[in-house]
Amino acid sequence: MKAVYEPEETERRWRRRWEELGLGVADPDSAKPSFSIALPPPNITGSLHLGHALNAVVQDALCRFHRMSGFEVCWVPGTDHAAIATQNVIERQLADEGSSKEEIGREAFDLRVEEWYRTYQGRIVEQLRRMGASCDWTRERFTLDAAYVRVIRTAFRSLYEQGLIYRGPRIVNWCPR
Repeated sequence: MKAVYEPEETERRWRRRWEELGLGVADPDSAKPSFSIALPPPNITGSLHLGHALNAVVQDALCRFHRMSGFEVCWVPGTDHAAIATQNVIERQLADEGSSKEEIGREAFDLRVEEWYRTYQGRIVEQLRRMGASCDWTRERFTLDAAYVRVIRTAFRSLYEQGLIYRGPRIVNWCPR
């Protein structure tokens, strides 16, 4: 036995074991009562902060409690594109390079956002996993996934057609840039 406890290796080993056993994976055909929760997706604007961690810990405690109480638990993880915040970060990067989104065009700008997403989404998910979040990682979502966007657009179209949401002249909070 080592003289000093090294939590990184122990936590990594247990996380890997839990994922191999599928302990967070929900069974949609289960006869157990269900408990579902969607992790409010952290923005891909960098790393998790203490607020994200606190939220994940509270949700994890709820999920583990319900699992121990005999529920089939589905905790869906994901990340958010943070449109305005991400756009601001990319625009600042371009300005530092002496360019702008108008100069590079929509397609090139979208590629930069995609690169940003690939870099920071992985970091955020790894941080959640290292915290021990018992999510169903097989159901991980990103707010710009094609299927997710299609479902959201369908829902909004349906709400609009039913007259439950509408467009109209209203005061809107907007980035002054």
